[in-house]
Amino acid sequence: MKVENKGLKVWLSNDQHIRLLVQAGFFILIIWIGYQFYGFVKYFETDGQSAWFRRPPGVEGFLPISSLMGIKYFFLTHDFNLIHPAGMILFGVFFLFAILMKKGFCGWICPIGFLSEYIGKLGHRLFKKKFILPVWLDYPLRSLKYLILLFFVWAIITMSAEDLRAFIYGSYNRMADVKMLMFFVHLSLFSMTVILVLMGLSVFIKNFWCRYLCPYGAFLGFFSLFSPLKVTRNPETCTDCRKCTTACPSNIKVHGKLRVHSDECMACAACVTACPEEDTLKLRLSKRSGRSISIRTYAIILVAVFFIVTGIAMLTGYWVSSVQPVEYQHWIHQLDSPELDHVR
Repeated sequence: MKVENKGLKVWLSNDQHIRLLVQAGFFILIIWIGYQFYGFVKYFETDGQSAWFRRPPGVEGFLPISSLMGIKYFFLTHDFNLIHPAGMILFGVFFLFAILMKKGFCGWICPIGFLSEYIGKLGHRLFKKKFILPVWLDYPLRSLKYLILLFFVWAIITMSAEDLRAFIYGSYNRMADVKMLMFFVHLSLFSMTVILVLMGLSVFIKNFWCRYLCPYGAFLGFFSLFSPLKVTRNPETCTDCRKCTTACPSNIKVHGKLRVHSDECMACAACVTACPEEDTLKLRLSKRSGRSISIRTYAIILVAVFFIVTGIAMLTGYWVSSVQPVEYQHWIHQLDSPELDHVR
């Protein structure tokens, strides 16, 4: 027993293993939410013949566009709509992480980022090589996620309060979670092909989706530039071994920077873990400040903030949707009706 405990302590002494535990924990939570929601929808599809599941509010985390609309509508009207309140809370939490703790959502919580990262690691083991696109191709491709983001932001900015209200309280938004589930349950050949292509590209280029196409990551990456917490290098103790740059999943040239200001930095701290020189790379609040945050402390703060904020939302009534089961019962058999057409 003592030997096993010692082995666990040695394993946990690697900061990246702590991040893996946090990522795996959130991934399992998300899988459970998906399973519950599938059971919830299945109950109404079978007219009560299957097992009953309560609708998990956390599923709204996959509706960021609706959440962004809801937040703008709140600032215009002070109406905190309860159609998808959990989505707005989660969006706010992840935005808070970006402002204070870099892209903590992308590097520690996001299930797509988690899968993409480990598909990339599998590819590295298979080919024993790290594939990096040339700068002339990498920069234009990285701009794609910002162009996609700008499309959504511009569309929402130009919407009036009346337009937002019509969408938020409309039938489509009320059933947006079910429509999203059906997209994945009944994947078209085209959608499946796109997903497989993205997975294939991630084998060669780590985090392909995150780096080039994810508008959510672009949004958080932009605001993460204002975060006071950044990877900081001490040039006096740095030996220029470049292990930090090799370890970085975002291909940031950490060895050549005093402070990592890149919007691609996910606060994964892989560079900090890889550095062989003590006190050379740290997550610091400022360039001049001696105050640093350990990876363990970062993990504790991130997990604590997530569950404290969501817990407060649950206790204050800003978590559970106001959409009643009878509405799901009505609409689930009419998902192809014109009222639920996203083009409309």
